[in-house]
Formats: sequence, structure tokens, C-alpha cells
Amino acid sequence: MTPENPEKLLIRVLQIMNAHPRSSFNYRQLAARLELHSEELKQWLRHELERLADEDKIEETAKGKYRIKPKEIFVAVMDLTNTGSGFAVTDELEKDIFVPNRYLNKALHGDLVEVRIIRSRPGRNPEGEVIRIIERAKTRFTGIVRMLQGFAFVDPDDPKMYKSFYVDEEDLNGAADGDKVVVEMTDWPPKAGSPTGRVVKVLGRPGDNETEIHAIIDEYNLPYEFDPEVEMAAADLPQEISGEEIARRRDMRDRVTFTIDPTDAKDFDDALSVRKLDNGRWEIGVHIADVSHYIRPGSVLDREAYRRATSVYLVDRVIPMLPEVLSNNLCSLRPNEDKLTFSVVFEMDEKGKVYKRWFGRTVIHSDKRFTYEEAQEILDKGKGLFHEQLAVLNRMAKNLRKQRFERGAISFERSEVRFRLDKKKNPVEIYVKIPIDTHKLIEEFMLLANRSVAEFVALEKKGKVFVYRVHDKPKEDRLEELRRLVLKFGYRLNTQDEKNLAKAINALLEDVKHRKERTLVELMVLRTMSKAVYTTDNRGHYGLAFDYYTHFTSPIRRYPDVMVHRLLQQYLDGKRPRNTKEYEKKCIQATDMEINAQHAEWDSIAYMQAKYIQDYIGEEFDGVISGVTEWGLYVELVDTLIEGMVRRTEMRNDYFIYDPDDQALIGQRTRKRYQLGDDVRVRVIGVNLERKQVSFDLADDFSKQDNGTKKSKKKKKKNKKKSKNKKS
Repeated sequence: MTPENPEKLLIRVLQIMNAHPRSSFNYRQLAARLELHSEELKQWLRHELERLADEDKIEETAKGKYRIKPKEIFVAVMDLTNTGSGFAVTDELEKDIFVPNRYLNKALHGDLVEVRIIRSRPGRNPEGEVIRIIERAKTRFTGIVRMLQGFAFVDPDDPKMYKSFYVDEEDLNGAADGDKVVVEMTDWPPKAGSPTGRVVKVLGRPGDNETEIHAIIDEYNLPYEFDPEVEMAAADLPQEISGEEIARRRDMRDRVTFTIDPTDAKDFDDALSVRKLDNGRWEIGVHIADVSHYIRPGSVLDREAYRRATSVYLVDRVIPMLPEVLSNNLCSLRPNEDKLTFSVVFEMDEKGKVYKRWFGRTVIHSDKRFTYEEAQEILDKGKGLFHEQLAVLNRMAKNLRKQRFERGAISFERSEVRFRLDKKKNPVEIYVKIPIDTHKLIEEFMLLANRSVAEFVALEKKGKVFVYRVHDKPKEDRLEELRRLVLKFGYRLNTQDEKNLAKAINALLEDVKHRKERTLVELMVLRTMSKAVYTTDNRGHYGLAFDYYTHFTSPIRRYPDVMVHRLLQQYLDGKRPRNTKEYEKKCIQATDMEINAQHAEWDSIAYMQAKYIQDYIGEEFDGVISGVTEWGLYVELVDTLIEGMVRRTEMRNDYFIYDPDDQALIGQRTRKRYQLGDDVRVRVIGVNLERKQVSFDLADDFSKQDNGTKKSKKKKKKNKKKSKNKKS
């Protein structure tokens, strides 16, 4: 008897052996760890272990007992911390390799390296040193110029960049002392303490909005403008839909159709249509902008979309994947206009059961553009435009959602930080956006369409190349860390019962829903999960509990969705693409660019949070301890989710010692404990806009007399503004 996925199971065997390089295992011990219960599978494993030993991939240490052949050198990606040390991350080992700063040997964050293990200790991460840099992740950095006599240094903004750049005066490119610049690494001589570089762009003065946002854009190498040839290609596209094109499509312009999007949305990817059928069921159309009709493979527009791979949503602007002519006009499903779409049309009942489904190209006419809040108001009041259709969709969505969780989906409802900006793009209000029913309505129908497309190709077009969105199960060591962390809040999480793990995580998320530690626990769970990626190798989506899943519903802002549209149409036409390697290469590019965009978006949020809170230096806020390290406490403010640090050196009432096992700082004299999840009152004492860092101290370290200075009229005005920061 052979398991369903023998290759994956053998990788797991090698991971177990790698995690315990000095231990030997027989086939029954490994079967227990792998939860192989049938005798047939155990015998399969015994034969595979013998084969691996014959191939010299493992060694037999005694009769029927095996261990991994000692290996010291691994290819890994460097993940540096803000302290200048880091971890070498490799799929070959269960635990990452800790690399102290002295053993980095000029490796930087994100670099692909060869690392040699120099020390292994039971229960701890192995320790290693970088022996070769295979590929630099980046060579351009943003930072501040610091002038000295005849030369200069550029101090990088990125806290994970642990060295400044030495720059000769002739390489400053006109930059002055204190300017924010983009510096390119040119060399790092073997005996030099710092890399050398040259200034390639002067961004402006630190703290200015345009300077700081453009610094983020340059830091992540985001293409801010389209080349003229790309803009011209977009402008040359036909603006009108021909009768011949409509004739080739399913005409659905007579259905009640609408979009539901954020208030500030300009590109409308998706629309829903609703029609009651004679048999009592409903025809539900999920209509997606037909970007692939306008962007032909290999064209200028296609090459640019592939290069960008995703739109990037910074706090104060969008860097789109497609030129505005396409994203906001031709492809956007604007109301009262005929639009070309790619659709999944379902025949469903109100319980969410799907009886039939149809895939193909369509033409639609949206009757109304709703915001989430407008649609929610109609649902709440029980009346208004298209109330019946909205109510039907809402009932279906709730049933679909319930079914998804019963199958083992994890209930992620991470609150989002939103900003209200003034005309100069300065943040004047921060609020926390919590999902409402209309958000969930759209989410469920997009999930249904994505899953249905993936199932159709995988099951009905077997063996054909496709682009999947996969999400692997979390690693055991991360689950164990999550279990220990939530235990400190008084929650028990059984991570050993793999079958019911998702239910246990959902129960935890439900327990914390109305607690002060909700945001922190949600973030812990999110960090425990594996990263979702694009690939042609379907492995299912763990978080959604789907065996098959793809991205079909947002081609205006995601290139993988464009690929999915093209592949689906080819299969509907009876064709068979064979270039699997080319699609896998494109999947890797899309995943890399998505991760890059996420980090840029997070940086823009951190900058705006720092910009906002700098008006409140000296004021106190309620917070929750979100992290404990040997150098201090990370504290997240309750109302705005702004995170800052209380440095251990600023904790004046005692000398505090870090306890890594309890994630706590403990006062040597008073035995006062500051632990993960504790409520604290903090005072803002400083903001570094360039590094997007906020500094706090503990308010209870000071007497009321120390803090009792009178507030100016300006402060009172700020306090009035601060009171607006409530949850929305």
C-alpha cells in the first residue's frame, strides 16, 4: 500500500531525522511520529528506509535503525533581527540556524547564503556561520547622509541593516548633510568594517511626507511610474465594445447586477448578479473584470504587469499593476456601463448548496455601485434598493461561511488600521476597521468562485498545468511556541491533535474576541501560520480548509489571476498548455513581489502611525505588552494599534532581568514582573520618523507631580482629536 503523497511523506521523514541528527529511528518510531496507523503503510515505510540507506541518503546505525547522514552545510535565506544577529532559514531543517553577528561574514537580510553548522544543542536552534554569499537580496538602501571631513556615511533606515555605508565625497551626487538618499552598495572589501556605496538619488529632507513615502518606494524598488511605451499601449486599446465581441459571449446584461467595494475604491474587480429561477433556486453570477481580453501574452502591457505582479496599497497612494486607463476605466466594472467579464455562474439554494456551475466569458451591465456601508445599511434596515437580492446573498454567505468552518477553516478576522488624512496627506485620525456582514458576503462569494475554478481544472481537467494558491500546515515548532505563548494568557491549546487543530485555534480566537489581548493573540496565530504562495504544485489551502484553491477574482491588481483566466479559457477551448516550468517561474515571481508589496505597505502604516503619534509626545495611553526582549518591552496601544518600545534602560524604578522562558522582565529588587499580554500605561517620549520607531516609557515610573504640567490649548485640541480614535 502506497500513501497518497509519498514524496511529501519522505520529506517529512528526513525533516524529523534532520531535527534529531544524533538520534536513530526504526520504522515503527517514525510511523508513530507520522501517524501512520495501518500495518501496510508501516511496511511501506520500512522498505523506503532500506531504499534510502541503499542510496546512501541515510545510514543504518544498527539492525533496522537509521539516522540522517551528518550534514554541515545548508543553502538558506538570512532573516536578520534588529540586534544584528539572525537566522538562516532552510526547508531542510525543522529549526532555523542561529547565526551570531560575528559569524554573518557580511551577509545581509534576505541574502541567499551557504551556512555551516558549528554547534548543535538539544532543544535549541543549531548555531552556524555564513561561509558564502550566493546572491544578494538587494544592493540599494535608503538612509540619512552624515557628513565628515572629506567623506560621508549613510546610515540606513532599515533597522535590519547593521552597517552604515562609506561614501566618498565625489559619490555623494549633490547630497548634503542630513539628506535622505538612496545609496547603492558598490563594494565591501574583505578587511573593511563597512561597505562602500554611492548616492544614486537624493529624496529630500527627513520627516517630509513625500520624502518618507518615496523612501519606502525606493527601499522596496517599487515602479512608481509607467514607461511612456506602456502608457501609449494602454491608450491605444479600443474604448468601445464591438457587437462581434458581445456575440462571442454570454449576455448577462439583463440581470440585477451590482458591485460592493470600499468607499475610496476606484478599480472594481468584481460584481455579483442575482436572479430567481423558476425552480425556486437562485442564479448567482460572480463576474470578474476580463483583463486578459485587453492584455495579450507577450505584449508590452503583459510584460509590465508580470514585472509588477501586484498593485501596492500604501496609506496615501496606490502603485497600480496596470495603467489607469485599464484599472480605473476599461476593466473597472463601473455602474451603468457595459463591461467585459469572466464569470462563474452558480445555480444555488439559500443554504449555499451549489447544484450547477458554468464558467465562461460574459458581458454585464452593473446597475449600482454600493459601498460596504451602504449595502450594510440596507440589510440592517430591511429595505432599500435591491434589498431582496442583498438579503438572499447575505443568507447564502452565512451558510457558506458556517460550512467552511465546519470543514476546518481558521477564522481570521484581523482588525485593520485605517487613517484619515488631511489635504497634505498628514494623518489626523487613526481607527480600527472591523469586518461587517457585507465584507463577509463578498469574501464568501469570491472564495466560492476561486475554489470552484480550481476544482474544475484539477478534477475535470486532470493533469493539466494550473496556478494554485496554496497554504501549508504550520510547522510543529511554531505551534509549540504558540501553545506556550497563549498559556501565559490562561488559554490552553492542544497542538498535538492535528485532526482538530483548526477547531482548537478557532475556539481560541473566539475566546479572545472581546478581550484586551485579542489583537495580540490574533497576530500570534497569524505568525504561526505558513505563508500562502502561488505554485503549479497543488497542496491545498490549510487556512481555508480547501483541497483546491486559486486566485481568479482580482486580475486588475494581481497577475496570477490573469494567468488563471488565460489557462481556464484554454481548457474551456479544449487546448492543453505544456509549459509547466514557465508557469512555475511566474508563480515564484508573483509570490516574491507580493511579499515585497506587503512589507512596503506595512512600512507605510508604521510611518503614518509614527507621524500621527509624534503630536502626542508627553501624553499617556493604555497599551498591552506585545513583545518582551532582553532590551525592553514592545507595547501596542489599545485604540490605534501603534507599537513602540519601552527600553529596559528607561525603566527607572528597578533593574530588570529578562526571563526568556516566561517572556517577562523581572525587577531584581521589587520582583515586579512585566509579561506578554499585561496591561500597561505608557507615555510617548520620542518618535524616529526615519526608522518609523516610537519610544515609550512606563507611566507608573513617574509620580503624578512629575506628569502634572498644564496642557497648552494646542494639547487640549489634540486631546479632543484623540477622542475620535474609536473603533469603527
